[in-house]
Amino acid sequence: MEHRMIRRAALAFGLAAATLAALPAAAQEKFIVMSSTTSTEQSGLFKHLLPIFTKKTGIAVRVVAQGTGQALDMGRRGDADLLFVHDQVAEEKFVAEGFGLERRPVMYNDFVVIGPKGDPAGLKGKDVVEALKKLATSKEAFVSRGDKSGTHAAELRYWKAAGLDTPVGKVAGYKECGCGMGPALNMAASTNAYLLADRGTWLSFKNRADLAILVEGDKRLFNQYGVIVVNPAKHPHVKKDLAQAFADWVVSTEGQAAIAEYRIGGEQLFFPNARM
Repeated sequence: MEHRMIRRAALAFGLAAATLAALPAAAQEKFIVMSSTTSTEQSGLFKHLLPIFTKKTGIAVRVVAQGTGQALDMGRRGDADLLFVHDQVAEEKFVAEGFGLERRPVMYNDFVVIGPKGDPAGLKGKDVVEALKKLATSKEAFVSRGDKSGTHAAELRYWKAAGLDTPVGKVAGYKECGCGMGPALNMAASTNAYLLADRGTWLSFKNRADLAILVEGDKRLFNQYGVIVVNPAKHPHVKKDLAQAFADWVVSTEGQAAIAEYRIGGEQLFFPNARM
């Protein structure tokens, strides 16, 4: 009798395992992988936004936070279903090459130049290009993310506008950390250095030490974010329908309202601007 019961239990387990294996992957676990930026993660936006989406749809979102360049590379390899990034030129190239279905604008914030409150290089003002010109002639420290992120790409554009195709080796205090926004801010705080940051991560940053916003308000500091579903024609395993559900939701009235609701200390971090 005991042996018979064991055999029956084993058979039942085998049938259950076979049934589970026969189910589509989405039926076993309904999730997507989203490759995004450190700024959206470290600002706390996703902790606010993603539970709202998951509660509505039942779709979990697993975020891999890294620089935009790395995020796009992850999409090119088919290691993500969806991208949520902020380098429009690179994003449009990604789509033009056939790796993404469509780039849709979602929200914006802005970049700011952070530095010591005493501002020894005299950068304070609204003109980011003039600020970097002053910094280039000083010996003050500047921390660059140096990680091919959207923030790094923007920083290099501003240096180029200031007359420096590359600041490496030309600006005395220039240092690349090859790191995300949070670690770069920590490095600047510990060394009393200048750096370019997105406002959202700065507002959520606790270890400010002697740092403050010195340059803001220049229209060139505008920072647009977009969402892209990875093209299943390139990578058939991509969960296109689930990823599209998020892309559609984040630009919907509900998704846009959820973005606008996210605040720290009463201050709004991101501003929805999807074209409905």
